Amino acid sequence: MATRSGACIVVGSSSGIGLAVARRLCLSGRKVAMLARREGELKAQVAVANDSVGREVAFAYVHDAADLDAAEPLFARIERDLGPVDEVHYVAGVMPAVGPDEFDLDKDRPQVQVNLLGCMAWGNAAARRFLARKAGCFVGVSSVAQDRGRIGKPGYHASKAGMDTWLEALRNRLWRHGVQVTTIRPGFVETPMTAGLQLKGAIPADRAAELILRARDRRKAIAYVPGKWRLIMFVIRNIPSFVFRRLSI
Repeated sequence: MATRSGACIVVGSSSGIGLAVARRLCLSGRKVAMLARREGELKAQVAVANDSVGREVAFAYVHDAADLDAAEPLFARIERDLGPVDEVHYVAGVMPAVGPDEFDLDKDRPQVQVNLLGCMAWGNAAARRFLARKAGCFVGVSSVAQDRGRIGKPGYHASKAGMDTWLEALRNRLWRHGVQVTTIRPGFVETPMTAGLQLKGAIPADRAAELILRARDRRKAIAYVPGKWRLIMFVIRNIPSFVFRRLSI
Protein backbone atom coordinates (compact mmCIF):
# COMPACT_ATOMS: atom_id res chain seq x y z
CA MET A 1 0.00 0.00 0.00
CA ALA A 2 1.33 3.41 -0.96
CA THR A 3 2.13 5.82 1.87
CA ARG A 4 0.01 8.96 1.66
CA SER A 5 0.45 11.98 3.88
CA GLY A 6 -1.00 14.85 1.88
CA ALA A 7 -4.48 16.28 2.05
CA CYS A 8 -7.49 14.68 0.34
CA ILE A 9 -10.41 16.14 -1.59
CA VAL A 10 -13.77 14.40 -1.75
CA VAL A 11 -16.19 16.02 -4.20
CA GLY A 12 -19.78 15.15 -3.30
CA SER A 13 -19.32 14.33 0.37
CA SER A 14 -22.44 15.48 2.22
CA SER A 15 -24.21 12.11 1.85
CA GLY A 16 -24.03 8.61 0.40
CA ILE A 17 -20.81 7.07 -0.85
CA GLY A 18 -18.88 10.35 -0.82
CA LEU A 19 -19.68 10.95 2.84
CA ALA A 20 -18.69 7.40 3.73
CA VAL A 21 -15.37 7.77 1.88
CA ALA A 22 -14.67 11.10 3.57
CA ARG A 23 -15.41 9.66 7.02
CA ARG A 24 -13.02 6.76 6.48
CA LEU A 25 -10.28 9.11 5.28
CA CYS A 26 -10.80 11.28 8.36
CA LEU A 27 -10.57 8.26 10.67
CA SER A 28 -7.25 7.38 9.07
CA GLY A 29 -5.95 10.76 10.24
CA ARG A 30 -5.82 12.49 6.87
CA LYS A 31 -6.83 16.11 6.31
CA VAL A 32 -9.97 15.96 4.18
CA ALA A 33 -11.55 18.77 2.18
CA MET A 34 -15.23 17.81 2.03
CA LEU A 35 -17.05 19.42 -0.90
CA ALA A 36 -20.80 19.59 -1.51
CA ARG A 37 -23.37 22.17 -2.52
CA ARG A 38 -25.72 21.82 0.48
CA GLU A 39 -23.97 24.07 3.01
CA GLY A 40 -26.00 23.17 6.08
CA GLU A 41 -25.75 19.42 5.58
CA LEU A 42 -22.07 19.65 4.65
CA LYS A 43 -21.09 21.61 7.77
CA ALA A 44 -23.09 19.26 9.97
CA GLN A 45 -21.27 16.24 8.53
CA VAL A 46 -17.88 17.93 8.89
CA ALA A 47 -18.64 18.54 12.56
CA VAL A 48 -19.57 14.88 13.04
CA ALA A 49 -16.37 13.75 11.32
CA ASN A 50 -14.21 15.97 13.51
CA ASP A 51 -16.01 14.86 16.66
CA SER A 52 -15.42 11.22 15.75
CA VAL A 53 -11.67 11.80 15.45
CA GLY A 54 -11.33 14.24 18.33
CA ARG A 55 -9.54 16.92 16.35
CA GLU A 56 -9.98 19.01 13.21
CA VAL A 57 -9.30 16.83 10.20
CA ALA A 58 -12.37 17.59 8.04
CA PHE A 59 -12.91 20.96 6.38
CA ALA A 60 -16.04 22.20 4.61
CA TYR A 61 -15.94 23.80 1.17
CA VAL A 62 -19.29 24.62 -0.38
CA HIS A 63 -19.19 23.71 -4.06
CA ASP A 64 -21.67 22.86 -6.80
CA ALA A 65 -20.03 20.29 -9.09
CA ALA A 66 -21.97 21.78 -12.00
CA ASP A 67 -19.88 24.96 -11.60
CA LEU A 68 -17.02 23.76 -13.77
CA ASP A 69 -15.00 26.96 -13.71
CA ALA A 70 -14.83 26.84 -9.91
CA ALA A 71 -12.80 23.61 -9.75
CA GLU A 72 -9.36 25.07 -10.51
CA PRO A 73 -9.49 28.08 -8.15
CA LEU A 74 -11.06 25.99 -5.40
CA PHE A 75 -8.35 23.34 -5.75
CA ALA A 76 -5.75 26.08 -5.37
CA ARG A 77 -7.54 27.48 -2.33
CA ILE A 78 -7.68 24.06 -0.67
CA GLU A 79 -3.95 23.60 -1.15
CA ARG A 80 -3.30 27.03 0.36
CA ASP A 81 -5.44 26.06 3.36
CA LEU A 82 -4.42 22.42 3.87
CA GLY A 83 -1.15 21.94 2.01
CA PRO A 84 -0.46 19.78 -1.04
CA VAL A 85 -3.26 17.43 -2.07
CA ASP A 86 -2.23 13.93 -3.13
CA GLU A 87 -5.62 12.22 -3.35
CA VAL A 88 -8.92 13.25 -4.99
CA HIS A 89 -12.19 11.30 -4.98
CA TYR A 90 -14.85 12.46 -7.43
CA VAL A 91 -18.12 11.04 -6.11
CA ALA A 92 -20.60 13.76 -7.13
CA GLY A 93 -23.49 12.55 -9.26
CA VAL A 94 -27.11 13.21 -10.14
CA MET A 95 -29.76 10.80 -11.40
CA PRO A 96 -33.22 12.34 -11.80
CA ALA A 97 -36.30 10.19 -12.28
CA VAL A 98 -37.14 9.76 -15.98
CA GLY A 99 -40.40 8.38 -17.32
CA PRO A 100 -40.27 5.63 -19.98
CA ASP A 101 -41.70 7.98 -22.62
CA GLU A 102 -39.91 11.12 -21.41
CA PHE A 103 -37.23 12.81 -23.50
CA ASP A 104 -36.13 15.90 -21.60
CA LEU A 105 -32.90 17.80 -22.24
CA ASP A 106 -33.41 19.74 -19.02
CA LYS A 107 -32.91 16.45 -17.18
CA ASP A 108 -30.10 15.22 -19.42
CA ARG A 109 -28.03 18.40 -19.18
CA PRO A 110 -27.28 18.38 -15.41
CA GLN A 111 -26.31 14.71 -15.58
CA VAL A 112 -23.68 15.41 -18.22
CA GLN A 113 -22.68 18.59 -16.39
CA VAL A 114 -22.14 16.93 -13.01
CA ASN A 115 -21.41 13.28 -13.75
CA LEU A 116 -19.06 13.80 -16.70
CA LEU A 117 -17.88 17.40 -17.02
CA GLY A 118 -17.52 17.87 -13.26
CA CYS A 119 -15.25 14.83 -13.15
CA MET A 120 -13.24 16.23 -16.04
CA ALA A 121 -12.87 19.62 -14.35
CA TRP A 122 -11.57 18.14 -11.10
CA GLY A 123 -9.54 15.48 -12.91
CA ASN A 124 -7.79 18.12 -15.00
CA ALA A 125 -7.05 20.26 -11.96
CA ALA A 126 -5.62 17.23 -10.15
CA ALA A 127 -3.71 15.94 -13.18
CA ARG A 128 -1.79 19.16 -13.68
CA ARG A 129 -0.55 19.06 -10.10
CA PHE A 130 0.05 15.33 -9.88
CA LEU A 131 1.94 15.29 -13.19
CA ALA A 132 4.29 18.02 -11.94
CA ARG A 133 4.88 16.08 -8.69
CA LYS A 134 5.08 12.65 -10.36
CA ALA A 135 2.69 11.31 -7.72
CA GLY A 136 -0.97 11.36 -6.71
CA CYS A 137 -4.19 9.41 -6.87
CA PHE A 138 -7.47 10.28 -8.57
CA VAL A 139 -10.48 8.06 -7.89
CA GLY A 140 -13.59 8.50 -10.01
CA VAL A 141 -16.83 6.83 -8.94
CA SER A 142 -18.61 5.81 -12.14
CA SER A 143 -21.32 3.11 -12.21
CA VAL A 144 -22.19 -0.28 -13.65
CA ALA A 145 -24.78 1.75 -15.58
CA GLN A 146 -22.02 2.72 -18.00
CA ASP A 147 -21.77 -0.77 -19.47
CA ARG A 148 -24.95 -0.70 -21.62
CA GLY A 149 -27.52 1.80 -22.85
CA ARG A 150 -30.64 0.76 -20.97
CA ILE A 151 -34.13 2.13 -21.40
CA GLY A 152 -34.59 3.44 -17.86
CA LYS A 153 -32.19 6.38 -17.59
CA PRO A 154 -30.45 7.13 -20.91
CA GLY A 155 -28.83 10.39 -19.76
CA TYR A 156 -27.39 8.78 -16.65
CA HIS A 157 -26.00 5.79 -18.55
CA ALA A 158 -24.45 8.03 -21.20
CA SER A 159 -22.88 10.40 -18.69
CA LYS A 160 -21.33 7.49 -16.76
CA ALA A 161 -20.07 5.86 -19.97
CA GLY A 162 -18.40 9.12 -20.92
CA MET A 163 -16.92 9.45 -17.44
CA ASP A 164 -15.60 5.91 -17.56
CA THR A 165 -13.91 6.41 -20.93
CA TRP A 166 -12.42 9.73 -19.88
CA LEU A 167 -10.97 8.18 -16.72
CA GLU A 168 -9.37 5.45 -18.82
CA ALA A 169 -7.78 8.06 -21.06
CA LEU A 170 -6.55 10.01 -18.01
CA ARG A 171 -5.09 6.82 -16.55
CA ASN A 172 -3.31 6.01 -19.82
CA ARG A 173 -1.82 9.50 -19.93
CA LEU A 174 -0.59 9.57 -16.33
CA TRP A 175 0.45 6.05 -15.32
CA ARG A 176 3.97 6.36 -16.75
CA HIS A 177 4.47 9.42 -14.54
CA GLY A 178 3.65 7.61 -11.30
CA VAL A 179 0.08 8.94 -11.02
CA GLN A 180 -2.74 6.52 -10.16
CA VAL A 181 -6.22 6.79 -11.67
CA THR A 182 -8.80 4.31 -10.37
CA THR A 183 -12.28 3.88 -11.83
CA ILE A 184 -14.94 2.58 -9.45
CA ARG A 185 -18.07 0.94 -10.88
CA PRO A 186 -20.54 0.48 -8.01
CA GLY A 187 -23.54 -1.77 -8.33
CA PHE A 188 -26.50 -1.34 -6.00
CA VAL A 189 -25.64 0.86 -3.01
CA GLU A 190 -27.96 2.30 -0.35
CA THR A 191 -27.75 6.08 -0.79
CA PRO A 192 -30.19 9.01 -0.86
CA MET A 193 -29.93 8.94 -4.67
CA THR A 194 -31.17 5.34 -4.83
CA ALA A 195 -33.77 5.67 -2.06
CA GLY A 196 -37.12 4.27 -3.14
CA LEU A 197 -35.72 2.22 -6.03
CA GLN A 198 -36.04 -1.07 -4.11
CA LEU A 199 -32.67 -2.39 -5.24
CA LYS A 200 -32.35 -6.01 -4.20
CA GLY A 201 -29.03 -6.84 -2.59
CA ALA A 202 -27.88 -3.22 -2.20
CA ILE A 203 -24.91 -2.76 0.12
CA PRO A 204 -24.53 0.05 2.70
CA ALA A 205 -22.58 3.13 1.61
CA ASP A 206 -19.91 2.48 4.24
CA ARG A 207 -19.25 -0.98 2.81
CA ALA A 208 -18.91 0.58 -0.64
CA ALA A 209 -16.43 3.11 0.78
CA GLU A 210 -14.42 0.30 2.36
CA LEU A 211 -14.17 -1.49 -0.98
CA ILE A 212 -13.32 1.73 -2.82
CA LEU A 213 -10.40 2.47 -0.52
CA ARG A 214 -9.25 -1.14 -0.78
CA ALA A 215 -9.20 -0.78 -4.58
CA ARG A 216 -7.23 2.45 -4.18
CA ASP A 217 -4.69 0.72 -1.94
CA ARG A 218 -4.29 -2.10 -4.46
CA ARG A 219 -3.82 0.45 -7.25
CA LYS A 220 -6.65 -1.06 -9.24
CA ALA A 221 -7.34 0.41 -12.67
CA ILE A 222 -11.02 -0.59 -12.54
CA ALA A 223 -12.93 -2.03 -9.60
CA TYR A 224 -16.50 -3.26 -9.46
CA VAL A 225 -18.09 -2.63 -6.03
CA PRO A 226 -18.86 -5.22 -4.83
CA GLY A 227 -16.82 -7.60 -6.96
CA LYS A 228 -19.77 -9.79 -8.01
CA TRP A 229 -20.82 -7.05 -10.43
CA ARG A 230 -17.89 -7.85 -12.70
CA LEU A 231 -19.50 -11.18 -13.60
CA ILE A 232 -23.02 -9.73 -13.67
CA MET A 233 -21.99 -7.01 -16.10
CA PHE A 234 -19.99 -9.45 -18.23
CA VAL A 235 -23.21 -11.35 -18.78
CA ILE A 236 -25.24 -8.18 -19.45
CA ARG A 237 -22.65 -6.82 -21.89
CA ASN A 238 -22.86 -10.02 -23.90
CA ILE A 239 -26.64 -10.14 -24.28
CA PRO A 240 -27.34 -9.62 -27.99
CA SER A 241 -28.85 -6.24 -28.79
CA PHE A 242 -32.00 -7.70 -30.33
CA VAL A 243 -32.65 -9.44 -26.99
CA PHE A 244 -31.44 -6.62 -24.74
CA ARG A 245 -33.80 -4.06 -26.25
CA ARG A 246 -36.77 -6.16 -25.11
CA LEU A 247 -35.63 -6.25 -21.48
CA SER A 248 -36.79 -3.81 -18.81
CA ILE A 249 -33.43 -3.65 -16.96
